[in-house]
Amino acid sequence: MGRGWRGLQLWLLVLGLCLVGASWAAFAKTDTALVLDGTHVGVPLEPHIAYYHDVDGRQDLIGAERALREGRYAPLPNGNAAFGFQPGAYWFHVRLLNRDRNEPRWLLVQQYALSDRIDVYTRHPDGHVDHLAGGDSLPFSSRSIRYRHPNFWLNLPADQPADLYVRVQSQSSMQVPLTLFTPTAFTEVSRDAQFGIGLYYGILLALFIYNLVLWLSLRDASYFWYLLHISAFGLVLLTLNGLGFEYLWPRSTWLADKSVPLSICLAQVGMQQFARTFLGLKQRWRLGDRVGLGMIAFFVLLGIAATRLPYNVATPLASAAVFFSIAWIAVATLVVLRRGYKPAQLFLLAWSMFLLGTGMFTAIAFGLLPKVFITEYGVQIGSALEMLLLSVALGYRYASLRNENERIVHEAKTQLEHKVEQRTVELRSALAQLEDAHERLRESSQRDGLTGLHNRTHFRNVFQELLEKSQQSGRPLSLLMIDLDHFKQINDRYGHLVGDECLCWAARTMGHALQPHRALLARFGGEEFIVALPGLDLQAASRVAEDLRQHLREQPCRSGEHAITITASIGVHAIAREADNDSDCDNAIDPALQDADQALYQAKADGRDCVRTSAPEERRHH
Repeated sequence: MGRGWRGLQLWLLVLGLCLVGASWAAFAKTDTALVLDGTHVGVPLEPHIAYYHDVDGRQDLIGAERALREGRYAPLPNGNAAFGFQPGAYWFHVRLLNRDRNEPRWLLVQQYALSDRIDVYTRHPDGHVDHLAGGDSLPFSSRSIRYRHPNFWLNLPADQPADLYVRVQSQSSMQVPLTLFTPTAFTEVSRDAQFGIGLYYGILLALFIYNLVLWLSLRDASYFWYLLHISAFGLVLLTLNGLGFEYLWPRSTWLADKSVPLSICLAQVGMQQFARTFLGLKQRWRLGDRVGLGMIAFFVLLGIAATRLPYNVATPLASAAVFFSIAWIAVATLVVLRRGYKPAQLFLLAWSMFLLGTGMFTAIAFGLLPKVFITEYGVQIGSALEMLLLSVALGYRYASLRNENERIVHEAKTQLEHKVEQRTVELRSALAQLEDAHERLRESSQRDGLTGLHNRTHFRNVFQELLEKSQQSGRPLSLLMIDLDHFKQINDRYGHLVGDECLCWAARTMGHALQPHRALLARFGGEEFIVALPGLDLQAASRVAEDLRQHLREQPCRSGEHAITITASIGVHAIAREADNDSDCDNAIDPALQDADQALYQAKADGRDCVRTSAPEERRHH
C-alpha cells in the first residue's frame, strides 16, 4: 500500500512538471519583448505582433489573455495586417520594453481611418490595466490627439515590460497597420504626411478653380461635369484618409459610417455623366449612352440604399461596382476612338491611370494586396494623373472642336459667306472669353485668398524690379519682416475662424498705416507679412516699423464679443546702396530676406512686440 501511494505521488509529480514545462514553453513563445529605444522615427509593429481572430466577437481581455496562454495567437501572414472584410473581432498582442528613459509616453497610431471600434489594453507588471477606446463609432474628440488616424497614448515606464493588446471590430475592411511613435517622431512624420496630402488637394483645388473659370467663360457642360467629378472624388479621399471625420463631421458617427459608400456613389455618378458628355455618346453611340444612363441610375439607387444598408454590405458593393463603372467607361472610350474621335485617346490614358490606382486601393480593402506605399497611395497618384490628363483632354477637345469649325468654315466659304463670318465672330468671342478667363486666373494667383494681399510669389517679382531701380538710381530700399506675436495661442483659444478674422484685420490695419509710404505689402506665409519701402533708409524704415507696430497694438481686433489685442515683432533691413549696379539683383533678394528675417528673430528673442534692425550697432529698443 505504501509503495503504491509513493508511485502515484511520483507520477503526479512528473505530470505536474510536464504541465509546467508546457506552460512555460507556450509563455516563452510570447515573452520576447520588442525593445523601444527611441532611435527610430517610428516602430511598425507588424513584424513583431501576433493576432487572434475572435469570430463571434464576444471575447473580453481575460478571454484574449487565455487564448494567448493556450497558443491560439499566430504571427501576421507575411507581416501583412490587412485581412479584407471579416466578421467578428481581431485581437493583436505584442510585449513591449521601453529602454528610453526620456520618453515614458509613446503614441500608438493605427494608420487606417475607417475602423469602427478599437480597444487598446496595456497590462503592466503590477497587474493593473490601462484601457483606451477609439474608432469612427466614437466622436472624433475621443482621440488622444487631433489627428486623422485613430491614436492612443501609452504609458510605458522605462525598463518595465508591458503587454499590449489591441482589439479591432469593424464592418469596414480589416486593416490594422499599427505603429509606435515618440512625440517628437510623430510630429516629424505627421508633418511630412500632411504636406503630401496638402500637395494632392492643392492640385485638385488648382484644377477645380482653373476649370471653373473655363466653365463660367465657355458654358461647356463637359467642364461642369468635370468639376462634379473632381469635387466628388475629393470627398471620397477626404473620407478614406480620415480628414472628413476630422474636419467635416467630427461629431457625426452616422456620417463617418455612411460617408464612404455615399461619396463613392456620388463620384461614380459624376464620372459616368462626364464620360457621356465628353465622348458625345448620345451622338456617337446611342446604345453606350443608354448603358451610361443605367449606370447613373444604379449608383443613385445604391447611394439611397446605402443610408439604410449595413456598412459591410453597402461599401463592398459600391467598391466592387467601381471596377465595372470604370471598365465600362474604358469600353465606351475604345468604341468612340475606333469611330474616329481623337480626343478619346487622352481620355483613355487618363482612365487607365485611375483604374490602376483604384484597383490597387480596392485590392487592399479585400486583402488581395499588401499595404505598401505604392498600393496605399496608388489611388491618390492615379487620380491626380487622371485629373491632370482629363484637364488636358478637355483643352484638346476644345482645340479639336475649333479645328473642326475652321474646316467647316473653309469648305462652306464660297456658298455661305455670311454664315462663315457669323461663325468666325462666335469663335473669336469664345477665344476672347478664354483669354479673359486666363487673365483673371493669373490675377487671382497673385493674391492671397484670405487677406486679399499680394502673395509671396508676386512680392518677389515686384521686389526684384524695385531692387534694380534702387541700384540704378542709388536711392535707398528697405525691407520689413513682420510676425504677429503668439498667433497660435489665438487660434487655440478662439478657433481658426477667429484667427482668420484677426489676420484680415491685421492686413487692413497695416495697409492703412503703410499707404503714405508707397509700400509693397504682401503675406509671406502663416502669420508673417513682408513690406518693401522704396526710398527709405534704415532709420526712416525703422520709424515706419515702429509706427506700424503701435497701430497694431493701439486698437484690438474685434470678433463677435471678443476684443483681441494683437502685437507684432518687426525686423528691418536696408539694402546696401553701394552694391555693384551690374550685379545680379535676383541673387540679392534671398540674402536681403535672410537679413530681415534675422532681425525679426532678434525682435522675438528680445521679448517680442518690438522693432529690431539688421545692423547690430543700430539696434534699439522700442
